[in-house]
Amino acid sequence: MFRYLAAAALLLHLLWILWVIAGALFTRGRPLLTIFHIASLIWGVIVEAGPWSCPLTLAEQFCETRAGVDPYRGGFLLHYLDATVYPDIPALWLVCSGIAVCVANLAVYLWRTRKWYGKRRSR
Repeated sequence: MFRYLAAAALLLHLLWILWVIAGALFTRGRPLLTIFHIASLIWGVIVEAGPWSCPLTLAEQFCETRAGVDPYRGGFLLHYLDATVYPDIPALWLVCSGIAVCVANLAVYLWRTRKWYGKRRSR
């Protein structure tokens, strides 16, 4: 059972990362979803830049241990992406790239806000 829970945590983690990367595409005209996505971006920057582990990583590692699988060490992005997609890229570069994606999304929201504010002022 814990093996399935670990797989579910992995899937949820992948969906979360996709949400953080591309959530801005789905938030236009949806204020509550926009607030949730901005909070997700801030959380992404904090987890990538700080010493804390993501709760989904901890859940996956816990379930793997309970299933008798040796859990990976370190963060989700470094374990899966660095090991499979970017085997020769330094970990710091991968972390900085994750932060850059979050900052780029935040810039989209800043641009939307400035555009919206400019329209309201011209009325």
